[in-house]
Amino acid sequence: MRHPLTALALGFGLLGLLACSKKPDPKLVYVSAEASGEIVVIDPDAASVLSRIEVGKRPRGLKVSHDGRTLFVALSGSARRSPAFDGPTLPHADRAADGIAVVDLLRRKLVRTLPGGQDPECVDLSLDGKLLFVSNEETSTLSVLDLESGKVKRTIPVGAEPAGVTVRPDGKVVYVASEQDGKVTAIDTTSLEPVAEIAAGTRPRAIAFSKDGSVGFVSNEFSGTLTTFDSRANRPLGSVTVEANSPQGERPTGLALSPDGAQLFVTTGRGGAVAVIDVATRKFARLIRGVGERPWGIAISSDGKRAFTANGPSDDVSVVDLASGKVEKKLPTGGAPWGAVTGAH
Repeated sequence: MRHPLTALALGFGLLGLLACSKKPDPKLVYVSAEASGEIVVIDPDAASVLSRIEVGKRPRGLKVSHDGRTLFVALSGSARRSPAFDGPTLPHADRAADGIAVVDLLRRKLVRTLPGGQDPECVDLSLDGKLLFVSNEETSTLSVLDLESGKVKRTIPVGAEPAGVTVRPDGKVVYVASEQDGKVTAIDTTSLEPVAEIAAGTRPRAIAFSKDGSVGFVSNEFSGTLTTFDSRANRPLGSVTVEANSPQGERPTGLALSPDGAQLFVTTGRGGAVAVIDVATRKFARLIRGVGERPWGIAISSDGKRAFTANGPSDDVSVVDLASGKVEKKLPTGGAPWGAVTGAH
């Protein structure tokens, strides 16, 4: 006969294993609220805000871990500047607020904050999940954070005002877009040394890849274009012009690939639209108009049917039906939403 205490211990062990096996719902959408210092958790099916997670000052770039359990958030102590800002100076920066928030998505709780260099903006993970690559806007560098030790293991000079950071699908190279210098720097993820520079348009913001990783796309905010490049040879292939919809023109910013890899979705900032690019032909396909006020971050549902855009000035997130091109709902979030990701990446 088994001892009662042994049976009890086995029972608790089973409960522990069940708890460990649980994962957050992959359909949930996570939005960084830059002004309020929160991650807003959205259930797209119920079209409602489930919870808010306080993470720190000025959260922007987001990355979900490969196992879907953890969210990494770039935090900055630098003062937020609105698109209309034209003053001579900004308030004093709080450097102690710089860092990378680590959020447990199952518990929806901030578990720790790691260093990430000065003024982190965007982040991406190495293929093995051990390194986090962080763009540091004010210092023109890329920080390489070792997640196991919790320390920055390397700081790599890149172009001025680095923004978007994306690891190539094969994991061998990470790319960083530099707004001020109009270029993308390619860095070997093993040696952590720059291996190439690729000319982009004016004020490049984000980087995405075709599903097989052979072609890269760079959104050029002030050019109204996307630069395409051969990611094996690291050389430009051409430029895709986004059709103008508003008097301000289109300002390509956020990028998100459809789950099947056939389409690339591009937010257009002050243009208030989402552009659709055919990946195979590398051509502009259509424009989804009237998405929101200055859509920035964008995420696509795992079934490829809906897009979620973070609309900063109007403090809301748009849920867009991609087949019809219509906004199903705008969810008030507050806090000037900036970035968006789903639990399914």
